[in-house]
Amino acid sequence: MRKVADCRDYPSESNCTLTISGEEDEVVRAAVDHAVSVHGHTDTKEMREQLRGMLKDEVPQHA
Repeated sequence: MRKVADCRDYPSESNCTLTISGEEDEVVRAAVDHAVSVHGHTDTKEMREQLRGMLKDEVPQHA
């Protein structure tokens, strides 16, 4: 099951609208990079675990 991390689900000063989707490990890596480079967070084991716990299942879109 693909996972999604959506910045719109979390309050931020920048009102970030980025959405990242893919396989769970890919999304966690990209979300950590984004959280550090854009939002100024520190890459820690705890932050990675928190991000992983906040992922949602991707809802397939049918055309």
